[in-house]
Amino acid sequence: QVQLVESGGGLVQAGGSLRLSCAASGRTFSRYYMGWFRQAPGKEREFVTTVSWSGAITYYADSVKGRFTISRDNAKNTVYLQMNSLKPDDTAVYYCAAAVRPTMKGEEYDYWGQGTQVTVSS
Repeated sequence: QVQLVESGGGLVQAGGSLRLSCAASGRTFSRYYMGWFRQAPGKEREFVTTVSWSGAITYYADSVKGRFTISRDNAKNTVYLQMNSLKPDDTAVYYCAAAVRPTMKGEEYDYWGQGTQVTVSS
């Protein structure tokens, strides 16, 4: 069992930056691939990024590539999402999730956090 708690969301102007954190409980955190997803009002949830167990392998959605960076600290049971050059289109609730294998499909993630709101003003 893994419990995930996101933090770090907020209101930021376009072009600004935010760093989201996702703290995980449980001793098996390092065995999971960790991902970030987001859901904007009236839209379906979409994949943002994922990171491998070691942190060495990452995948990004084209919409955030070059602007967002995922990382993890297994000693702290935490995964991060550094978001730079934010755009109004990045406004959404951001969720972290854990999966036992690499995937960009939300339905294949086993555990989810409650989400944190990110709002980017123009």
